[in-house]
Amino acid sequence: MAGTPSGLGDVITDKRQLVAYLDSGSKPADQWSIGTEHEKFVFHRDSLAAPAYDGPSGIRALLEALAADYGWTPVLEGDHPIALTRGKASVSLEPGGQFELSGAPVATLHETEAELLNHLQEVTAIGDKLGLGFLGAGFNPLATRAQVPWMPKGRYAIMKAYMPKVGSLGLDMMLRTCTVQVNLDYGSEADMVKKFRVSLALQPLATALFAASPFTEGRPNGFQSFRSNIWTDTDADRCGILPFVFEDGMGFERYVDYMLDVPMYFVYRDGKYIDASGQNFRDFIDGKLPALPGERAHVGDFIDHLSTVFPEVRLKKFLEMRGADAGPTKRLLALPALWVGLLYDTTALDAAWDLVKGWTPEDHATLRTSVPARGLATPFKGQTVREVALTMLTIAREGLRNRRRFNGHGEDETHTLDALFAIAASGRSFADDLLEAFHGPWQGDVRKIYDERAF
Repeated sequence: MAGTPSGLGDVITDKRQLVAYLDSGSKPADQWSIGTEHEKFVFHRDSLAAPAYDGPSGIRALLEALAADYGWTPVLEGDHPIALTRGKASVSLEPGGQFELSGAPVATLHETEAELLNHLQEVTAIGDKLGLGFLGAGFNPLATRAQVPWMPKGRYAIMKAYMPKVGSLGLDMMLRTCTVQVNLDYGSEADMVKKFRVSLALQPLATALFAASPFTEGRPNGFQSFRSNIWTDTDADRCGILPFVFEDGMGFERYVDYMLDVPMYFVYRDGKYIDASGQNFRDFIDGKLPALPGERAHVGDFIDHLSTVFPEVRLKKFLEMRGADAGPTKRLLALPALWVGLLYDTTALDAAWDLVKGWTPEDHATLRTSVPARGLATPFKGQTVREVALTMLTIAREGLRNRRRFNGHGEDETHTLDALFAIAASGRSFADDLLEAFHGPWQGDVRKIYDERAF
């Protein structure tokens, strides 16, 4: 969700400018990269409470200490540091202070692993100084909505006011969820469409494999991935499985048309967010936006608008995989591994398309609605999601093997999927492990998760 406003760019006079913007993301395969993003909950080690922005051990102090000790450059909104940059990587804040690393684009999963471990080492070292800990899970297992402080970002204030108008769980999405995702490239419009279709169809399988949000306010909530369920009642205008992606005529222009019909959140001008929630971007192009009468939309405004939709796969100048709960370190690395294996090798992509091309709109809808609660045990086309996931993982492993990207020890990238193969083989998700601990050694005390499962 996090992002910084884009530059204004040219005034939009023709929809073709927006199509060209998406098309400009096309690049040859030897330039494809891997950009991994992951969020984690921050908590005070003494009270387990989510820290406020201000205060001696608040989120601002965490950002400032990272900048001072590890060479990150603060990004300010007013006088508030709200993000950090270092090279092509950034650290940003979700609305409830969830801490996100947006990794630099890298060529191999070995580099992703090194970046991930280095980041966790840095934040843990700062956390030790400030009395803060970090938890990888899909949903805050303990805090109520009211107990989570809001971060001082202008776009979040607009979303906070708008969310209750369009769904019942949008504020929970903002304050109490964490995800891990990966941004991947495409070579052409046709390549984008094929990757979009494959990844969108298989996203519920990732949800099942990465399920890690079985608790709400200290008790089991009946879901494997409550985080995933939250998106089903956040905002129907900007979430979901996008059936048009599987229809004839899908391409950059079709996605632009979708975006132009999604209600706006804001316009960013002169360092401020202007509330345009619920208004129409087409009116903005015509200079008829009620929030800014007479002001014409620029390409940069459209780029900002692209960041305000939340389907299971999102298109910018790359494709974002958005279906997974955050979790432990090895499973964070497994998320980019899964999608790189499926999408960055031609043979694997063809095999993955063969797996899903016969699925109907009803099949997609069934998976999306059933998997958050039933996870790997979800029945599907005479099998279970667990069995289909094993097939998917086998394809992904061959895709990684075919890439032939080796580390200094001569290992290829296939080991990065080991954690997922273990889950699919056993049929036990991280959520299942957490529930077993809750009913067993934790004796019903979900606070134990902060001792045993924190980074």
